[in-house]
Amino acid sequence: MGLATFKGGVHPYEGKELSENKPVQILMPKGEMVYPMSQHIGAPATPLVKKGDKVLAGQKIGEASGFISANVICSVSGTVKAIEPRRVANGTMANSIIVENDGEYTTVEGLGADRDPATLSKEEIRAIVKEAGIVGLGGAGFPTHVKLTPKDENAIDYILVNGAECEPYLTSDYRMMMEEPEKIVGGLKVILQLFDKAKGVIGIENNKPEAIKKLKEMVKDEPRIEVCELLTKYPQGGERSLINAITGRKVNSSMLPADAGCIVDNIDTVIAIYMAVCKTTPLMRRIVTVTGDAIVDPRNFNVKIGTNMQELIDAAGGFKSEPEKVIAGGPMMGMAMFDLNIPITKTNSALLCLTKDEVAANEETPCIRCGKCVSACPSHIVPVMMMKAALKRDCEEFEKLNGMECMECGSCTYVCPAKRPLTQAFKDMRKLVMANRRKKA
Repeated sequence: MGLATFKGGVHPYEGKELSENKPVQILMPKGEMVYPMSQHIGAPATPLVKKGDKVLAGQKIGEASGFISANVICSVSGTVKAIEPRRVANGTMANSIIVENDGEYTTVEGLGADRDPATLSKEEIRAIVKEAGIVGLGGAGFPTHVKLTPKDENAIDYILVNGAECEPYLTSDYRMMMEEPEKIVGGLKVILQLFDKAKGVIGIENNKPEAIKKLKEMVKDEPRIEVCELLTKYPQGGERSLINAITGRKVNSSMLPADAGCIVDNIDTVIAIYMAVCKTTPLMRRIVTVTGDAIVDPRNFNVKIGTNMQELIDAAGGFKSEPEKVIAGGPMMGMAMFDLNIPITKTNSALLCLTKDEVAANEETPCIRCGKCVSACPSHIVPVMMMKAALKRDCEEFEKLNGMECMECGSCTYVCPAKRPLTQAFKDMRKLVMANRRKKA
């Protein structure tokens, strides 16, 4: 049997050799800490502290303000300096709690205490995950306690752990698979406690043979868990691509993975669940890859959420030369930055610093109708036709062409010989369609 995969996709330059063999290094922040109340999909958290309050590491400082929302946990001890809007990686301003770090890292009582998950009920596990402020750490930021509470838990027969890490340059998940595999297996076992009929599958691309070997060895005596080798291809780690590759099931934009009997969690999310449930430690840190040809010493860091991005750049030796582009995330789905005075949030997985901005150097030419974008599209839609609708701002035609099925993965833009900004146009159109739907509702 061949390696599990999906139809479509592309093979961009991987760039992982820059940081894949660099063990995760703990970075202790020096400056002020910034905690945006919007680090997740859904309603912003509500601040629980005020200016002048003393706070501790592990203390809840922002409370989920709706069903789709997530708590925000302080990662240092210190004093609240202000509550004010601060800029985040996507360029918007978010209401944020600013904490003056006292450098002592005094924790709340009981932080880090061992806890046996076998003694906990399903409701208790879900409550712990919610309290810990855990969201999808693959980048989407969907509140994990909501994902772990589907309408019918008996309909879930697959818990998929996304170890594909298909985005070029990123190596944080790979390092976790190499350094802390027992936490991945432990976290998956906690999730399986919630779903009596489910099987756990850890999907890993075959460009990570050491991680596959290590995790296969760890789960050889676990009857409900297996490792699935995936073909190395982008976007193999996309939720829909992963579900299709491992289970053969299809998920469209109107469905949740739970509708196909699946729950998908990223490697670091599963570790966060283990830490919250088994080690009484809420989500206070991120594993971040700092990489690219403009960085002196590309590496992976264990970073406290709220740390300034410039501190990470400095910890990786700074810039070899002034980069033309810095991206929060990877080159396919990340966001170009215009400022590094930005806090690391739950959804930041990487800082990619490039000496040349190859995208800006591209000159767009007319479409030659070669069909490469159609072959590459993992959603099996027709980017060349969608672009015609996008240029006319024709939402009705865009929807007729199944434009809302676009995953914004960038595969079409990557293969386009005419260098047309397809993905950017589709992203704008999807936002416009959603805004129109909200108006009608």
